[in-house]
Amino acid sequence: MSELRWDPLKQHWVIIATERGRRPRDFQVEQESRQMTSCPFCYGNEDKTPPEIFAIRPSGQANSSNWKVRVIPNKFPALRIEGDLNKRGHGLYDVMNGIGAHEVIVETPDHHRGLGDLTPSEITDVLRAYRARYLDLRNDSRFRYMVLFKNHGTTAGASLSHAHSQLIAVPLTPPVAATELRICRDFFASKERCIFCDLIDFELASGERVVKEFNNFVILTPYAACFPFELRLYPKKHSHDFALMDDPMLGELAVALKDMLLRLKTVLKDPPFNFILHTAPPLHPRLGKPDYWGSIAYDYHWHIELVPRLTQIAGFEWGTGFFINPTSPEDAATFLREADA
Repeated sequence: MSELRWDPLKQHWVIIATERGRRPRDFQVEQESRQMTSCPFCYGNEDKTPPEIFAIRPSGQANSSNWKVRVIPNKFPALRIEGDLNKRGHGLYDVMNGIGAHEVIVETPDHHRGLGDLTPSEITDVLRAYRARYLDLRNDSRFRYMVLFKNHGTTAGASLSHAHSQLIAVPLTPPVAATELRICRDFFASKERCIFCDLIDFELASGERVVKEFNNFVILTPYAACFPFELRLYPKKHSHDFALMDDPMLGELAVALKDMLLRLKTVLKDPPFNFILHTAPPLHPRLGKPDYWGSIAYDYHWHIELVPRLTQIAGFEWGTGFFINPTSPEDAATFLREADA
């Protein structure tokens, strides 16, 4: 029988349609091949992109070809860094200028290697670039939140096949993040515990949805997964801020992230996916709320969400806010756990 499951963090219901029982082979997505005569993210085409903001390279000048990871402004940004917010009312509506930052992290100079194909050392360099850009953008008091995400595959929104991720800084806290932050704050105020730590302890004890456990990280399928083969990667020890991790911890995270990506690639034949890094927002003071971020170091827990794009949102989902997942998280965890990563 199908089950309705409640997600206490995202505050929504999910229908786990176990009677449909879809297996990995039912989700094979045909890969689109793109013909590109010249990729702007490849070696030698540095002049085809805006000047770099940050790079990891063994030697050489900025914007030269000798790089491992390169961060550039998005050529067609959703938000621009220049200007003032100018918040204002418009009748019953609110409006402000499109101020923010939109950056692209080019993960490798090799056009034919995805993030999961890189070595742990190379993935560590990508994570170091993430950390560096988070720390820099937080210095701008206009920015309330940073969203680090990766689109892999055309269906997931990737316009270029060369491995890259994106970082967008926005001048307000997005509703999804605001809900999660509020839930964490309220839970801690009531119980003086981190809701994520409780969740991780429960899942480790249960084991049903554990895909892989490392010394300091764990990969899980969420209990109320909205989509088939949805995954979470958590630090096992409490940590609210990804950007505070040192290089050795980034190195272990790189091993866990590679493992997660390779298991997904093996089981689902390299599906399109999105992943999002959720971490603490910049702790800029809030007018009239001096203690607004007072407990965040104790109540929040950074994590990575990964969603394979295997199903579509249709009328029922839009009309109700419920999601229908045809593969139980327990079955997905089993398939992924048994894969050779």
